[in-house]
Amino acid sequence: MKLLWATDLHLIDTAATDWSPLLCAVDDETHAIILTGDIAESDQLLATLDSLADEAKVPVFFVLGNHDFYGSNIGETTRRVVHHVRGDDRLVYLTDSQPIELATNTYLIGDDGWGDAVEGNYETSFVRLNDFKRIDDFRDLASDHWKQKLIELGQQCADRLSSKLDQIPGDAAHVLIATHVPPFCEACWYEGKTTDENWSPFFVCGAVGRVLREFAASHPSINVTVICGHTHHDGIAKIANNLIVHTGAATGGVPEIEAELTIDEVGLSVKRLS
Repeated sequence: MKLLWATDLHLIDTAATDWSPLLCAVDDETHAIILTGDIAESDQLLATLDSLADEAKVPVFFVLGNHDFYGSNIGETTRRVVHHVRGDDRLVYLTDSQPIELATNTYLIGDDGWGDAVEGNYETSFVRLNDFKRIDDFRDLASDHWKQKLIELGQQCADRLSSKLDQIPGDAAHVLIATHVPPFCEACWYEGKTTDENWSPFFVCGAVGRVLREFAASHPSINVTVICGHTHHDGIAKIANNLIVHTGAATGGVPEIEAELTIDEVGLSVKRLS
């Protein structure tokens, strides 16, 4: 089985999108495409997903990133996406889905993730994202409440993922997890280096990281592979013997495949294409 992974497309004008850089990797062996967030902004999101599904003619599994909520609020955007894709075999919103058995003993789960302010030093950081201006949940909230909101969002993601991991059979061999925000500082890459205490509050989802560490430690026979984006720079982090994180690079506005994921009798492998 072959899966294609792309991340951080940041497509602004769906009507003008040239899908050919991405579609050239789709062939008769391709089972599905996985998108790990920042697909478009809220007003273009559904049209972009529909356009890709129509062009690719294979299922599109996806999670959302922070930019997908720009111009709206998190709850409303999520509700619109859930309503739009439920019952549509072309589009699968992993945050709203239970574990999917891709092959024998190999499962796919996912959740959006959020930079949740629990790693690094939020109080002394000079970083302030456009999220605070472009997402209504933050724009309409006093700045001294932003940190608590980030913590709540990260914990909600972690709780959903934990519930899905609880459903993975004990004899599973592999779990593939799609999320937008790197769940560990070691997986938050920029220009070949990992993050510091200024950027990690906004570029690492610590609550999800804790859940994944605990699951990997308590299920040593299950190999866990995480794919994520958000930083626009690539890297690989081996967190434990059975837990590895692939962070994807991206050039905003260019829909291209980051990697090919192959599932066979040996297991799951990740081959970078970009």
